[in-house]
Amino acid sequence: MSLRVRFDGVCKHFGPVQVLHGVSFELEPGRVYGLLGENGAGKSTLMKILCGYEQAGPGGFSIDGEPCRFADSREAEAAGVVLIHQEFNLADDLSVVQNIFLGRERRRGWLLDEASMRESAREAMDAVGLSIDPDTRVRDLIVAEKQLVEIARALSRQARLLVMDEPTATLTPGETHRLFALIRQLRDRGVTVIYISHKLDEVEQITDEIVVMRDGRFVTRGPTAGHTRQDMANLMVGRELTDMFPPKAPLPDAPPLLAVREFSVPGWAQDVGFEVRPGEILGFAGLVGAGRTELFEGLLGLRPRAGGEVRLQGEPVRFKDPRAAARAGLTYLSEDRKGRGLHVGLSLQDNLTLMDLDRHARPWLDAASQRAALQAAVRDFRIRAGSLDARAGSLSGGNQQKLAIAKVLQPRPRVLVLDEPTRGVDVGAKRDIYFLIARLAAEGLGVIVISSELVELIGLCQRVIVMRAGRVQATLAGDHLNEEELIAHATGTH
Repeated sequence: MSLRVRFDGVCKHFGPVQVLHGVSFELEPGRVYGLLGENGAGKSTLMKILCGYEQAGPGGFSIDGEPCRFADSREAEAAGVVLIHQEFNLADDLSVVQNIFLGRERRRGWLLDEASMRESAREAMDAVGLSIDPDTRVRDLIVAEKQLVEIARALSRQARLLVMDEPTATLTPGETHRLFALIRQLRDRGVTVIYISHKLDEVEQITDEIVVMRDGRFVTRGPTAGHTRQDMANLMVGRELTDMFPPKAPLPDAPPLLAVREFSVPGWAQDVGFEVRPGEILGFAGLVGAGRTELFEGLLGLRPRAGGEVRLQGEPVRFKDPRAAARAGLTYLSEDRKGRGLHVGLSLQDNLTLMDLDRHARPWLDAASQRAALQAAVRDFRIRAGSLDARAGSLSGGNQQKLAIAKVLQPRPRVLVLDEPTRGVDVGAKRDIYFLIARLAAEGLGVIVISSELVELIGLCQRVIVMRAGRVQATLAGDHLNEEELIAHATGTH
């Protein structure tokens, strides 16, 4: 049942860039390992090599003492080595059950055995707490449900070694608790679990050992119990990491930049009111499904609205689409970085200037002007890119997020809405983004942060609005801005 894996001098190049430098370490069966490192440390590349999605250069790995190299992911899965991707790897137009069995459909004679597949899919869905119709199209699921489909699909493959890459990025605390119970059951059955996460509290809670990588190299391996979260963060970045959050500015005393009154989005938000002032960082907390994202999609014209008043810089506004909102001074960065935030197949330059092309057209697009904007963004936002001509998809997650933030700032908004701004971002890049947000507020922007990470909201925001079931439950500030009160209002136990 169990698998013992050893990496021996694994190297990997992408063109002229070497991303893995002789990585060697061993993983024993029946253990949960936290694989840690900043974005770009090589964690995901190493796991893709293990799971058959990439091939190593020099070096390789062995399983149970036998040298091994999988030709593709299907061969790896047949051997019991399964990867749950950080970015969804689902077919949107197929149903949940079709996604779970895609590529290994069961047959009864010449026909598909749909009853058997649906029954097995339901068992896997029950294990992860996904209570929806298995015939629902993936396109119609919310982000958290898609994540649970990914996990259910992996479980259905009878993994002996399971790699989880940021599996809780979109899950509620209850869903995360259920997943952790499932991981412990798998470990007790002898399954080796490799858990990749930037949430160090989760690593501390669920893993037996940590393995740290930095700049494509193995740094250390040791028992989780022997390392504090601060130790883990320092090992990841290679230096003492202090002052994770910038100093909090006092709440500004100024007229609001954005004022919303009795605003409703059918099925998602009802009678919501709030305001954000220049220089303020306003947080929105709540469980998945609380209506936070949908509320702002309604404000931007992405969803139908049902009544309410919106004033931007004192003027009544009603936006038909995000472009109109951006022209008026309100921009929004989606939680779905690769689906809606960036065009990963386009260049950094094209991504950056896409929302503000008018400024770079005289009347034709001025490549020199676009290039100057990119150079300024790379400098100001500390975007690490191998080349200015690279595609956005070649950047690490943290650098993609910095590019996405730079993009929504190009129209020079007065109010900026950031939805899950550090999802899937390493601890070093998180700190950069936090200080960037504080800088933007200090320059007079009103910044709204929607986040599932309570520590993030507490560390950044002067005020936090808590939503539950589409309604505002509380607005917390000062001494009331703590995890206990946030959770109590979000769950309705206050």
